[in-house]
Amino acid sequence: MLIEAIMLLTATAPGRQQVRDQGTYLILRELHSWEPEPDVRLACEKLIQVLIGDEPECGMENLLEVQVPEDVERQLQQLDREQQQLDREQQQLDQESRVEGTAPT
Repeated sequence: MLIEAIMLLTATAPGRQQVRDQGTYLILRELHSWEPEPDVRLACEKLIQVLIGDEPECGMENLLEVQVPEDVERQLQQLDREQQQLDREQQQLDQESRVEGTAPT
């Protein structure tokens, strides 16, 4: 929930700048490196992309008001589902490796 709250703060250009100025990227990068929960990792990735990405063009500064075409939204949702599945599979492999006593990949 905290990551989602920070994401809401980045909806506007001044909010993104404030979040960047606080060193949030470095904290999120570290969290992402050890977070075992796939959904939290995905939320970190999305927020990191907002923080390191280029600023939107004029008239699109408020990300909450940007209209995403339906076909693009469906594609993004499909990619999210695929990434979540891959994360779950990797987590399962890591758990199986720990049970067997081998190092995770």
